[in-house]
Amino acid sequence: MRPQASAKPGPRVQIEDPQPLLDCGRYAVKACVGDSVDVSATIFRDGHDRLRALVRYRGPGERDWSEAPMHPCDADIGGDRWAGSFTVAAQGRWEWTVEGWTDAEASWRDELERKIAGGHQDLSAELLEGATLLAKVAARARGSDREMIEAAAATLADPQTAEPQRREQALAPALRSVCERYPDRSRSTLMAPAAEIDVDRQRARFGSWYELFPRSFGGLSGVAEQLEGLAELGFDVVYMPPIHPIGHTHRKGRNNALVAAAGDPGSPWAIGSEEGGHTAVHPQLGTLEDFDRLVAAARAAGIELALDFAIQCSADHPWLREHPEWFYHRPDGTLKYAENPPKRYEDIYTVNFDCEDWRGLWDALLEVVEFWVARGVRIFRVDNPHTKPLAFWQWLIEEVRGREPDVLFLAEAFTRSAPLRALAKVGFNQSYTYFTWKNSRRELEEYVTELAGSGMEHYCRPNFFVNTPDILTEYLQQGGPPAFRARLVLAATLSPSYGIYSGFEHYENVAAAPGSEEYENSEKYELRQRTLDGPLLPLVGALNNIRREHVALQRLDNLSFLETENEALIAYAKTAPGETLIVVVNLDPGRMQEGVVIVPSGLGLAPGFDVVDLLSGERFSWRLGRNFVRLDPAERAAHLLAAKPAR
Repeated sequence: MRPQASAKPGPRVQIEDPQPLLDCGRYAVKACVGDSVDVSATIFRDGHDRLRALVRYRGPGERDWSEAPMHPCDADIGGDRWAGSFTVAAQGRWEWTVEGWTDAEASWRDELERKIAGGHQDLSAELLEGATLLAKVAARARGSDREMIEAAAATLADPQTAEPQRREQALAPALRSVCERYPDRSRSTLMAPAAEIDVDRQRARFGSWYELFPRSFGGLSGVAEQLEGLAELGFDVVYMPPIHPIGHTHRKGRNNALVAAAGDPGSPWAIGSEEGGHTAVHPQLGTLEDFDRLVAAARAAGIELALDFAIQCSADHPWLREHPEWFYHRPDGTLKYAENPPKRYEDIYTVNFDCEDWRGLWDALLEVVEFWVARGVRIFRVDNPHTKPLAFWQWLIEEVRGREPDVLFLAEAFTRSAPLRALAKVGFNQSYTYFTWKNSRRELEEYVTELAGSGMEHYCRPNFFVNTPDILTEYLQQGGPPAFRARLVLAATLSPSYGIYSGFEHYENVAAAPGSEEYENSEKYELRQRTLDGPLLPLVGALNNIRREHVALQRLDNLSFLETENEALIAYAKTAPGETLIVVVNLDPGRMQEGVVIVPSGLGLAPGFDVVDLLSGERFSWRLGRNFVRLDPAERAAHLLAAKPAR
């Protein structure tokens, strides 16, 4: 069957593979306020005519488009790949698209130049053609520009003017510059639909987190007393596990015992009792007024509070009486508690997102988040989001951030790669990662390269927590203090966002059982008396302050790994305008390791340069190529070197 002719001819200019584009534009890529967004596309047409292109963009609420030029970025292989950039200056959803068109005037000039170079003698026809094109450009021009173009057109069309003079006028650089200001875009090709960028505040990318159980610090008022010290240590975010009333039915005892003894406080994740549910504060922690005072104190200290959002209920949660239809029921009528075999959570019931009243359930969960947003919370750490529908998260995050764009969501997504990525795509601003279990040099290099350069950097922002109340890795259990120091330096210098759970600074490393990642005497099930005085805190504070002072540590996409010729040593560089940082870490907590760090010329450093260790203040002379390093884990975990010009 012959295709029917369309009312208009198809576009001559083709636009393919625009980037950054996430799943063909299904989801928005991510950026932060102040970022320069690099855009590229393959742009070409039939024939040999010259093209021009630009990126069009507009911020949230803007009706008019702004424009930035695009230029060929691979001229050596044909020039079909074009690139440009623009800066996103405000939070919210931005749009961008690419426009390309044939530049008739530049095509004519290019042909004329090639004919002159080829020795053509009579170019009068070509010059008359140019005069016609210039007349059209003049019609679009204004003021003195128009007068200049008209004069040039008259010269080209004048047979009395010598041809060498007409050629010189045709190819004058000034004429070319003026003509470029008045392109004919009437038959341009526009990429449609426009792509989106979700622009966040900087905290979405960069921050130092400290996790604590409020009950271990004397409740909400006790946490408020720690804020000044945490601020001095350079922490930006204090994350608290659930602060709500804890159920009594099937309450867990010490070390996850099935039967709680008298006085056992239970797990904070078993949310809800006769004292309230997700919008209540546990009476032993304080009141809502105490919470408000804590928020105010945190704001005064320059710290943000992150609250846990766990969608699960104890058997005593008010929702089980008010909305039993929101929960799973077995055929015998009993409720099904949460399980992740071999783990069993007898003190917790999960909600049924497939229930008939799913809309009522969604609305109730949105009301929980909005309740705490109204009380000043702007960051939520979400418990096990991969066990809830993606459609729910996309809806909830859009609803919340549509009203309060400052709100950020961190996904505790210790799950398979596909759901971890999908959660980031649908709107989570940060994500836990597999960093916790990446310990060897090759594992770290492969994984961080994936996060920083596989396309994930456009939508998945990592938060490198070194430990959690659920995760005490074998590396920390066996490596002692040197292992803690090494993991701390890695997390703080590899990822713009990282976190520690209290106890890390005290080198807590005793597991509940061989082969287990659970802590012995886990804080999840018993009261502890915590103090902010662990021996690792000086290094924590030094790293946090270095992170704030050096913008190279506030990004992930500026990372390059360096060769060391020793698998126990890992080295990498991070660069930013005006600074280059080189980090070398001994991954072997039990032995001194030595090797060379090979500095490539691509870092832009002089053949010889000085480095200052930001952790110790020592100064060394380095050079491009091989540099000897020795790290004894008993004395220091790493070098954190700032490159200086050679003296």
